[in-house]
Amino acid sequence: MAIYLDCNATTPVEPSVTAIVTRFVERDFGNAASPIHDYGVFALTAVEHARRQVAQVVDARPDEVLFTSGATESNNLAILGLAQAGRLSGRRHIITTAIEHKAVLEPCEELASQGFDVEILPVGTDGRFDPQHLADALRLDTLLVSTMQANNETGVLQPLAAAAHILADHDAWWHVDAAQGFGKDFEPLRNRRINMISLSGHKIYGPKGIGALIARKIDKQFPPLRSLMFGGDQEQGLRPGTLPVPLIAGLGEAAKLAVRDHDERRAKCLTFRNRVRTALASLGAEQNGDDACTLPHVINVSLPGISSDMAINALKRIIAVSSTSACTSHTRLPSHVLMAMGRSPGQVESSIRLSWCHMTPDVDWNAVTDILSALRNKERSTP
Repeated sequence: MAIYLDCNATTPVEPSVTAIVTRFVERDFGNAASPIHDYGVFALTAVEHARRQVAQVVDARPDEVLFTSGATESNNLAILGLAQAGRLSGRRHIITTAIEHKAVLEPCEELASQGFDVEILPVGTDGRFDPQHLADALRLDTLLVSTMQANNETGVLQPLAAAAHILADHDAWWHVDAAQGFGKDFEPLRNRRINMISLSGHKIYGPKGIGALIARKIDKQFPPLRSLMFGGDQEQGLRPGTLPVPLIAGLGEAAKLAVRDHDERRAKCLTFRNRVRTALASLGAEQNGDDACTLPHVINVSLPGISSDMAINALKRIIAVSSTSACTSHTRLPSHVLMAMGRSPGQVESSIRLSWCHMTPDVDWNAVTDILSALRNKERSTP
C-alpha cells in the first residue's frame, strides 16, 4: 500500500477519535434534542462538551460554535447567510481573494448574480494577498470580507494579523475559511476581530461529515445571519436538523488533541518536511509559495520536465499525492490558485502537492527520486 501524502485533502483519524465515534454509534446513541431520559441527557452533555473543546482552539465561547456538516456548509452559511442583511442595509460590496476555495468563490458568485458587487483581490507570486490591496478595496458599503487562513493547495498562510489591523475600525463582517489551518496555526484565529470561522473535522484527524461555523457574538448578538435551511431550531436556529452526536463527539476529541499535541505534531511534520525538501531539491523542484509562510505539513512544487499526471501515476505504488484541490481534481482544469500566483502553464501542469502529518510513516525517497528522474528522461526522449 502506498504511503498517504494527501493530508490536505483529508487526514487519517486519530484512534481515540474512532473510539469515541464508535461508542456513540453503538452504545450511547441518544438524541441530544430529547433530554427527557438518560440517553438524551448524555447525548446533549457530549455535544456541549465538544462545543467547549472546539471553542477552546480559538478562544471562542462555547455558545459561538454552530455545528455543521463541514467547512463548505459553514462557508455558505457565513456568506449567503448575510445576503438579507446586505439588502436591508444597502451594503452589497463583498471582498474576497483569487485563491479562495470554491466553497467561498462559488457562494460569492451566487451573490454576484443577485446584484452584489464582488471584488476579488489578487495575490502575489508568494501566494499571499497584499493587505494594502484590502485597505484600498474597503468601502463604506462593504458588507463582508472573506479570506482563508491557509491555502489548501500551497499551504501558504495569509496575512490575517495585518488584515485584522486594517479592519479594526471598519464595520464589515470578516469571515475566515480556516479549513486548512484550524488546530494547526492558533494565534491568528484567536483575534476577536474575526467574526466567523469555518472548519472541518476531517482536516484535523476527525471524522468526515462534521464541522462548525464559529460565529463570534457582539453585544451578545450573532452576526445577522439567516439560516439557509428550515425545519427546526437546532444550533440557535441557524442550522436545523438532528445533531450527529457521534461525529460531534469525534470533532471535539480531535480539537482537544490539536491543542494538547500541537508542539509534538509540528516537530514531527518539520522533520518530515526536511526529508521531502532534500529529495525534491535533487530534481530541481520549484516551490509554489513562500516557504517561510507555509504550514509545516505541506509543500507544492513544480517539477520541470515532468507532468503532474504522469508523476502521480508513476508514484502511486509508493506515495499517494495530488496536483490540486480534492474538490476540483475531477474537472482537470488548471489550478486557479497557481494561475493567480502568476505561474506559467508549464509550471501549473507540472505541479504536485505533498501533504503529511504526525502519523505519516517514513518514505523511501531514493525510490521516489529514481522514478521521477526516469520519468523525466522518458518524457524528454519522447518526440
